[in-house]
Amino acid sequence: MTAGEASKERERRRGGMFRKEKSILLKDSSLALYNNLSVLPLPTKQLTYFASVHGSTVNMVSASADGLSFSHRQLQAKEGSLGVSSSIITQASWCVLPSRVLLVLTSEKGIQMYESDGSIMVYWHSLDGMEALPGQAMFARGIAATGQRFVCVGTSSGAVLVFNIPSKGANITLSEVLEEHRAAITDIGAELCEQPPEGIADLVTADDSGVLCVWRSGEEFKWIAKIPATGCTCSSVKLWNGVVAAGYGDGQIRLYEATSGTLRAEIAAHARWICALDLAPLSGKLLSGAEDSFVQVWGLGRNLDTGDIEVEHCHTECVADTQICGACFCNPEGSAFAVTGYELSEILRYTQV
Repeated sequence: MTAGEASKERERRRGGMFRKEKSILLKDSSLALYNNLSVLPLPTKQLTYFASVHGSTVNMVSASADGLSFSHRQLQAKEGSLGVSSSIITQASWCVLPSRVLLVLTSEKGIQMYESDGSIMVYWHSLDGMEALPGQAMFARGIAATGQRFVCVGTSSGAVLVFNIPSKGANITLSEVLEEHRAAITDIGAELCEQPPEGIADLVTADDSGVLCVWRSGEEFKWIAKIPATGCTCSSVKLWNGVVAAGYGDGQIRLYEATSGTLRAEIAAHARWICALDLAPLSGKLLSGAEDSFVQVWGLGRNLDTGDIEVEHCHTECVADTQICGACFCNPEGSAFAVTGYELSEILRYTQV
């Protein structure tokens, strides 16, 4: 076995070696926004939904399990009772709760929640009346489902809005506003669990200054820890097994203990700004995409003897001449992932061999 063959065999054993599959063409290209891709696997229907943002439109595609059949839809966001679509959408993300799945959009004007297929808007929350930071426009950005019935959405003022979601119907209410941040929210990460034990975190919020706040959801959300800024924006953040994974504008991924905020590992992952992270909950795989055209797959775990966080590099993929703006795993195991890029009119897909 040659050195190259040995390297490939090691990569295969640790969960690497992804091959490119047929791309999904989009009606419009993806904009250069943080985390500009959301994926919703529907194994019972043998379908996977994909969504990316272009201006005031969301490109939605449903793909069959065999990858041979695609159905396209463009969702023109309707804002408020007048049904006027005029402002730029900043993010689109599916929020999966135990009893319900919603497609949530954020924009310059407010927050829109749709049934999972985008067919019916069930809730609209206007940002009118909220105070913007000096010299900054108002917008919403950062979306995550947490607990049994909450959807959290960030704003440019640094406030995080907590919505109480019923199992059905449109009786969605704003139940709480979290106000620890002093800069615009960039992303929100959550780990769904039935009832987190006392002191255990299941939500993390990030902002433009690089500050992270860790929370425990409940009837009243509890602030657990604040992780100070490192000198640049934290553009994407995820939470897994008590570990906060944060991607930054300097290309670094930093791993923290969620309960204490202690830095456990720092990865020189990319040469340019990281624009997307994702975590596969069943395997602990971490996916990162950046402006340097590279997508990386990492394996996270804990040493059973010491409790230390361990990191292993699993795979590198280069999307030549493309500024990556979205990257998501396509299933909870992390055996497939998808990628979007600025001005790229397709979604690239990769499957583990």
